[in-house]
Amino acid sequence: MRVQLASETDVAGFRAHARQLLATGIAPDAVVWATRADDGDLFGDSDSRALIAPTAPVQVPHVPPSFIALCETVALHRDPQRYALLYRLLWRFAHEPQLRHDPLDADVLQARQMAHAVGRDIHKMRAFVRFRRVERAGEAPLHVAWFEPDHYIVEANAPWFMRRFTQMHWAILTPERSAAWDGEHLLLQPGARREDAPAADAGEQLWLTYYRSIFNPARLKLEMMTKEMPRRYWKNLPEAQLITPLAAHAHAVAGEMVAREGTQPRRVIRERVSAPAPVLPAGTLEALRTEVQDCRACPLGALATQAVHGEGARGGVMFVGEQPGDQEDLAGQLFVGPAGQLLHRGLDAAGVSREHAYFTNAVRHFGFQLRGRRRIHKTPGQREIAACSRWLEEEIALVKPQVLIALGATAARSLLGRPVAITSERGQWQVREDGLRVLVTWHPSALLRMSESERAGAWPLFVADLAKAAR
Repeated sequence: MRVQLASETDVAGFRAHARQLLATGIAPDAVVWATRADDGDLFGDSDSRALIAPTAPVQVPHVPPSFIALCETVALHRDPQRYALLYRLLWRFAHEPQLRHDPLDADVLQARQMAHAVGRDIHKMRAFVRFRRVERAGEAPLHVAWFEPDHYIVEANAPWFMRRFTQMHWAILTPERSAAWDGEHLLLQPGARREDAPAADAGEQLWLTYYRSIFNPARLKLEMMTKEMPRRYWKNLPEAQLITPLAAHAHAVAGEMVAREGTQPRRVIRERVSAPAPVLPAGTLEALRTEVQDCRACPLGALATQAVHGEGARGGVMFVGEQPGDQEDLAGQLFVGPAGQLLHRGLDAAGVSREHAYFTNAVRHFGFQLRGRRRIHKTPGQREIAACSRWLEEEIALVKPQVLIALGATAARSLLGRPVAITSERGQWQVREDGLRVLVTWHPSALLRMSESERAGAWPLFVADLAKAAR
């Protein structure tokens, strides 16, 4: 049975015919796949009967998405048996379910090798297309290039050139298919002849002069160069005419470069001597703030922008949060993000004077995980809490607060040395081993994560906790 596709790259037609053939139960050996380029070939008189509807329902197998992508790439290969190979793989997926787990199967390997060859040809086209400028009266200049691909890649590759050279009118001519961009529309046209491409222009001579000047004979690796730029492409590359003479004299030129005297630098870069850092008295908050910047007791210190130290008045209420957020990490200040703004609203509602309050965190560096370009807050683990406990305890000893407010479970665990359930212990006084009283409440970020109805009920309780600590 002969199946005629609309074009060399008619993937949609192949998928439609393959589904019907498979449902009808026609084996791969009974099918001849043909394209428009095959008209009049040896199989031109093969049976072209309409496909027979299946006598019994046959379920079309579910193939992995990677096979669909493989079909779209292999269809661009020049091998005339590529569609026969793809249908044979589809047939085997239906009758040999274990095939999808066998990467060393001969048919699978052949299809992947063909896909690799297509991908390499696409890359070479992007690398070795050379445009020549053609002036047009009353219109923008047209840049024309001639290229001879190994496979049917022009249509698939044209959108890349459209995105890469959006502001330029261009045309890429190939023997079988051509593509053009007029600034608004991408046009696919029949193939062209080599004579249709323009001759060398002044810009090309400038390019050759530049190529000759940057050629470094000391770094020449001819075998590697011909691997990346095969000789079959040289006939269409202007700079290829320079490769042979430049490579022939590379050894002699490299020897001359070595024999020359060294050049004198135009500018002398003097070593900058920085002033020694001031020595701060030990046992002060200023010394503690400087010392914590160099802490690498846990991985957070190497990833964060800076350590964020506590600030405020001594001898009053000490508010202990969890860790700096994204905005605190960048600004180097506490509670400047959304959660901090909510905390300050709560302090105003509770009548807490900031002149008698000290603000700090249980963990001094911002812990996060990247999602694209965004840094998303990551709750510190026991390792980070333990590493920062030293800084928190020294800070408490220097500030000498009357009471502590633990904002959230992380702060409560760091202050009390045990896991704390906010739901059951919120609003209650706890006592540390050193005798300091600790009031446990929500962290403002927890209120931000609540629904509007939940926040409406929790907000008065949060304000009451702040007022209780202030009293």
